[in-house]
Amino acid sequence: MAARVPEPQLAAWRALLGAHAAVITRVEQALAAAGLPPLAWYDVLWAVRESPQRRARLGELAARLTISRGGMTKLVDRLEQAGLLRREPALNDRRGAYAALTVAGETTLKRMWPTYSRILAEIVGPLRAAEANTLRRLLREIEARATAPPTQAPRPGATAKREAPRSRPPRRQAKA
Repeated sequence: MAARVPEPQLAAWRALLGAHAAVITRVEQALAAAGLPPLAWYDVLWAVRESPQRRARLGELAARLTISRGGMTKLVDRLEQAGLLRREPALNDRRGAYAALTVAGETTLKRMWPTYSRILAEIVGPLRAAEANTLRRLLREIEARATAPPTQAPRPGATAKREAPRSRPPRRQAKA
């Protein structure tokens, strides 16, 4: 039997998904109208910029940005072709690679931010500080629950109290 999610919590979940999709759509539209790269490019460039020495392992980027490893490889390929990132070999792992931010990548981030921040200012700017802090706290709680190890739910029909194990197996009846 599936767990029941109370309607207020389910409505909150739907609102979160709807808000996220609407904000991403607005940002993507604004970036495209300004002739700028897509938001996914910004996200990768920013994650690399914030990494130590402005370079990050591709697998770590994929996990941090919730993109499949294959998807991250393709995205980094496009960013590298555009001259915004360069791949650097990982010295201690022949198969591994780092994505390193280029000067052009830094410049692209700076060109994208005014458009991105304008949309964010329109959408979340009107929140009072207390509202923004409450929203952040609640979203961090959801994130913490989502990233915590899953709890093991009891199997359907399982009882909470188990029978004590028998000290010896039951005797078999002799066949006649």
